[in-house]
Amino acid sequence: MLHPATIRPDIRSAALEASSRDPLDPVNLYNISWRDGNDRIRYEILPKELTGVEANIVVLHSADFPTGSHKVGAAYAVAVEMEIAGEVNPAHHTLAWPSTGNYGIGGAWVGCRMGFRSVVVLPEGMSRERFEQIEGYGASVIRTPGSESNVKEIYDKVRDLRTDPDVRVMNQFEALGNYRFHYYVTGNTIVELAHELAAEGLGDGTIAVFASAMGSAGTIAAGDRLKQKWPDLKIVGLEPIQCPTLYNNGYGSHDIQGIGDKHVTWIHHVMNMDAIMCIDDAQCLKGLELLTDETGRKTLEDQCGISPGKVSAMARIFGISGICNVLGAIKAARYYGLGPNATIVTICTDDVGRYRSVMHLARERFGQMDRSEAAARIRIFHDQDTGWIRNGDPDQRRQWHNLKYYTWVEQQGKSVAELDAQLDEEWWLAEQDRVSGIDDDIRKVRSDPAGT
Repeated sequence: MLHPATIRPDIRSAALEASSRDPLDPVNLYNISWRDGNDRIRYEILPKELTGVEANIVVLHSADFPTGSHKVGAAYAVAVEMEIAGEVNPAHHTLAWPSTGNYGIGGAWVGCRMGFRSVVVLPEGMSRERFEQIEGYGASVIRTPGSESNVKEIYDKVRDLRTDPDVRVMNQFEALGNYRFHYYVTGNTIVELAHELAAEGLGDGTIAVFASAMGSAGTIAAGDRLKQKWPDLKIVGLEPIQCPTLYNNGYGSHDIQGIGDKHVTWIHHVMNMDAIMCIDDAQCLKGLELLTDETGRKTLEDQCGISPGKVSAMARIFGISGICNVLGAIKAARYYGLGPNATIVTICTDDVGRYRSVMHLARERFGQMDRSEAAARIRIFHDQDTGWIRNGDPDQRRQWHNLKYYTWVEQQGKSVAELDAQLDEEWWLAEQDRVSGIDDDIRKVRSDPAGT
């Protein structure tokens, strides 16, 4: 997944051909990568006319992954690790994917392509497009009460499912396969991207900040790899103002689908996070309409002087959480006082296609965006301030870690000893080091016809 050019040429060619011909063909499992068919990393450099800061803000985008989101990589990593360990078998087991969106979509696609029956546990308040996509991939859905911030209700349903001996729960919030995919694949892709950018004259070959909102806290694991490469790099976590769990133990509902779930996940290495910054969900919705609606796009061209090609490119890759990530990157640039040689990397996790119904509701809430309103919305990017920020000093990090107790020890059956083990960096290094052994095990299975 990190270097798809190393895939056997005939398989790689078949996979690339199937990506447009038959997206449900299992050979598309070989298309899970941040790189395109020409081995180029998929990224976009945001125009400073939009960001309003001197620092370079670069987004990796995952609209061209199978399912249209990088979460498909995390889903595959979790499934394949369990399969090679003998914990799941498509002849016997149904895979249950607890999710608030993209991971469940990825699990529906991955599980069914790997020959498993799959069921996605998803809050009933999520976008209509999510349910349609999951069912279109061949999975069934269990709807739980609430919306984005109701993860406990998902856990309650998962607890019931575990009583069935033929069900295996693929819990993204605790499965280290999710962490490893982003640490190894996403993280190393960004390391390689930094060198490519420097060769093009952008930045100095380093990354100053990696900014990422947390849902499962898989994506932010890339920061652990980046900090090993650049010890001075800042890992900045993002969450909604409307549900500021790590910021101040807050709670609430919000409209940034995919993030902010009123708990700290098991796979979140909070002892390595440098700051938490909070973003307003209404600004994310308004910012997404600005970048994707025709009126907003025309305003960006005419008022900001951004080229039509760049505007079209941005319109194709952004979803709600992608806007949140960019607003967080801008906030970080201002907070750390970063200049034109500094580069911040963040992620576009999906695109607007799965939020059409959400955007329709947003227009009912905020009103139709005309040219005057579009011009005003540019200030959402230009006026990001440095409020709602909490630094990750040792005491604060320990508080973030301690919040895991209430979900994972009291509710999910982890022991205090297991929780305390995560305070030691060696625990995380051991999980990272498993990548090479897992790769070896995958090769052994593929070389054994009976295993295949």
